[in-house]
Amino acid sequence: MAKYTFKDFKSDQEIRWCPGCGDFSILAALQRVLPQVCEEKGIDKDKVVVVSGIGCSSRLPYYVDTYGFHSIHGRATAIATGIKVANPDLCVWQVSGDGDALAIGGNHFIHAIRRNIDLNLMLFNNRIYGMTKGQYSPTSMLGTVTKTSPYGTVEPPFNPGSLVLGAKGTFFARGIDTELALNQEIMLEASRHHGTSVMEFLTNCVIFNNGSHAHISDKEFKADRTIVLRDGEKMIFGRNRDKGIILDGWKLKVVTIGEDGVTEDDILTHDSRSDNLGLQTMIAEMKGPDFPVALGVIRDVPEATYEDEVARQVEEVRSKARVHNMDELLHSGSTWEQK
Repeated sequence: MAKYTFKDFKSDQEIRWCPGCGDFSILAALQRVLPQVCEEKGIDKDKVVVVSGIGCSSRLPYYVDTYGFHSIHGRATAIATGIKVANPDLCVWQVSGDGDALAIGGNHFIHAIRRNIDLNLMLFNNRIYGMTKGQYSPTSMLGTVTKTSPYGTVEPPFNPGSLVLGAKGTFFARGIDTELALNQEIMLEASRHHGTSVMEFLTNCVIFNNGSHAHISDKEFKADRTIVLRDGEKMIFGRNRDKGIILDGWKLKVVTIGEDGVTEDDILTHDSRSDNLGLQTMIAEMKGPDFPVALGVIRDVPEATYEDEVARQVEEVRSKARVHNMDELLHSGSTWEQK
């Protein structure tokens, strides 16, 4: 098996995203993590496939030197599913925007999660339709003024984490385009997960929705308005590392360490591998101003995958079958001869 570097995953294609687009950093993270993915899985790069739908983010397969498939709007999940089920040895990465995955492709999205197909699904969430020039998307914030909502949207947005966990997803993580190292961590953990790994990446569209995540991504606010979760670590955040998350009855609560007798021992320890769907959903839904936005791997639990169960079922049927080939089929019942 070849020893790869990130240069081996850079294609010769000109990258055609707007300067400053958040997609650049997600692409860079993927190119940097794929060599380690191949090494850990013991595969050559010709076993890696990147599938996309339609949208700005869906240009990504052109920029990664692997096999790829630029499909049609909203159908990336269906095609990625077919590729994985037909050839389970492939390492399949899907790239979709918030419109591609959650609007026209929403049905495919939730059913891939329900089936737990072994896909690495990267959801680029810039809260806008960028390629078609600025219409509101299923994740646009309530009241957002766009070309299709000139007086502000009246629709509450999807929280992708809630959608994934509501479909009993086995892996959900969230990153942000300004955090290259964290995004690599997330991608690596996603590749190690056996099942549907959904990674939401909050990305900035500098043209049609500039600053949509600035309230948490800007250096001035990031430490106090986000929390990076890692297994076994206390859920502590803040510029001074003095804020924490506790469970107060059935609800989460932000506390200050050192006040009202609160110590680090009182702070929740993150455990993405616990099958506590209720707690993980509350963590995925945290938002300002009362809570920090959770980044990192929120849920990572093992479950049987669709393709494994299909293979198991096929072998079970074969073991009990009376007919094993065409010749046996032709001689298995009544026959007749033409006179």
